[in-house]
Amino acid sequence: MNSSQLDRASLTTEKSPVTNFPDIEVTGLHKNYGKLAAIRGIDFTVQPGEIFGLIGPDGAGKTTTFQILAGVMSATAGKVEVVGKIPRDARLAIGYLTQKFSLYLDLSLAENIRYSAGLREISAKDLAQRSSKYLRLMNLEKFSDRLAGKLSGGMKQKLALCCALISQPQVLLLDEPTTGVDPVSRREFWDVLASLSEAGMTMVVATPYMDEAERCHRVALMHEGQIQQTGTPAELRNSLGLHRLEVRVNNLEAAEQTLSENPTDFADVQTFGDRLDVLVQNPEMGESQVRNAIADSQLQINSIRRAEPTLENVFVNRLRQQGFDPPFIPLPRLNPPRTHQKGQVAIGTNNLSKTFGSFQAVKNVTLDIGYGEIYGLLGANGAGKTTTIKMLCGLLEASGGDITLAGQTSNLRSSQLRQRLGYMSQKFSLYDDISIIENLKFYCGVYGIPRRHRQTKIDWVLEICGLTGKEKMITGQLPGGWKQRVAFGAAVMHEPEILFLDEPTSGVDPLARRQFWRLIEDLAHHGTAVLVTTHYLEEAEHCHQMCFMVAGEVVAEGTPSQIKTDQPGQLFEVTAKQPQTAANLLKQQLDSWRVSLFGDRLHLILDNPDLEMPQVRSQLQNERLEVGSFQAIPFSLEDSFISIVQRSQRGES
Repeated sequence: MNSSQLDRASLTTEKSPVTNFPDIEVTGLHKNYGKLAAIRGIDFTVQPGEIFGLIGPDGAGKTTTFQILAGVMSATAGKVEVVGKIPRDARLAIGYLTQKFSLYLDLSLAENIRYSAGLREISAKDLAQRSSKYLRLMNLEKFSDRLAGKLSGGMKQKLALCCALISQPQVLLLDEPTTGVDPVSRREFWDVLASLSEAGMTMVVATPYMDEAERCHRVALMHEGQIQQTGTPAELRNSLGLHRLEVRVNNLEAAEQTLSENPTDFADVQTFGDRLDVLVQNPEMGESQVRNAIADSQLQINSIRRAEPTLENVFVNRLRQQGFDPPFIPLPRLNPPRTHQKGQVAIGTNNLSKTFGSFQAVKNVTLDIGYGEIYGLLGANGAGKTTTIKMLCGLLEASGGDITLAGQTSNLRSSQLRQRLGYMSQKFSLYDDISIIENLKFYCGVYGIPRRHRQTKIDWVLEICGLTGKEKMITGQLPGGWKQRVAFGAAVMHEPEILFLDEPTSGVDPLARRQFWRLIEDLAHHGTAVLVTTHYLEEAEHCHQMCFMVAGEVVAEGTPSQIKTDQPGQLFEVTAKQPQTAANLLKQQLDSWRVSLFGDRLHLILDNPDLEMPQVRSQLQNERLEVGSFQAIPFSLEDSFISIVQRSQRGES
């Protein structure tokens, strides 16, 4: 057992006393800002040791709810109690991880923790013990002297969690704690939260990522200041009353159009890279209707697979029923669709490399991305993705290798070529201290949009962002998700031939994310080559092709289906009455990355199932841990990603 596992084991023995009273009780909560009603009468309770998810789009009222629970602001009306007290009186029992990093970037890890401990009047003895424990728990003990500003996004969030935990709060509030954090670090972060929950800590978590919501014990769907639905992830999926079909067909665009013309038969149709997801009332009848509709359109079905609906399906469908789904508004075009030959390379690299001093950030990367193709560049923080994009955009000079952009192999920094490209950077590519309209006018000029067409383009961006009439707002006042929408609009107004998107939907809610991908797919249909990075692997399913990078190298490449199918071993879903205890036990015997907790279920990767499965069952039975089910399931893209990254780091094939 490694030190991290030892510390988790010791942590889970420090259970808080179990009571029959909720740690959080909210009744009839209202919050008004002048005439704006941010929260409109919400009710919920959170039990001791529970992870409660608060899920909703930007502007739903989640952050306001967190600030009231933390005692930062007062409610307009209603009853709010945290550990039996009003929030202001309970603040010593509350840890709060805010949406933006609550760190001092010019202080070291140890100094940030010491400062947080000083605010909570933690004794020197307790500080030393707790700091050591939590740094080990987060695998940060080797970096205690490093400045916080030099940490990756995932490490910053782990440090922020250490600072929130240093007072050992009874209740922990986490407002979008993993936005911008790579999948490996996100899984580690949630493993820590599961351990804290097992030890009795109560948590409320806001997240825009539906795979994270699956890890909560219960979830509340929130929209426009009201809670629409509450339940366990399984209850919410069952309440949908729909079944999901994964349809693979020879012409996705034509098939999506055909099926979308039959809304009475198909509740939802959405493209995901190399497949369609179709929601139907009855799986047998729905599959027959899909086959008939596709056959009538002279298209060929490759396969149809039945699958469980996702929480994202629940979220989107619930809001659609209430008329909240924004309409698709295509980009107003000045130019006809491009007529590049299929397979013609838009973005090409051959042995592309980048070295900073003695550190090689990118190692011999070779890519061929065609016009009309959406290509995903995926990897953990520090894998070399952003460096690769910056070289392709001409923002960094390559140390070695060749680049082809839009048919050009030289003069790649020319203004003429740059006007054919679009780039949305990982950091917001907008000026925070000027208005939205001023930002958009600036980008119209940069990309050479004719003056007579600029207002049409600007109006389109404002409309897809839901900001019509608010264009004079200072950009820095926008929530993160809205900034991302404006930045995306600014990057595509000029109808680029090649589009680089570096984490375009970071912090964006599921409904807005769906709108993003409709627009990205529309650009691809019109011939644009799209290179995208994302930490949200469910949305990476939209890519036609993708590669995984580890330590600057490409370690896997293919369609989403190919990458999942090519995984060694088998993924199992295990249900147990004490899932956290079962996870802790199995991590003592298996590599920790092979075991992951998803609410009341475990995901378990076994390379030799015939040999290992009886051993796993025996381990659980010896500890009297009752197993409900133990079934093989297909790899998700996230499970595939974790497996590929971990095997590559260990030198496995």
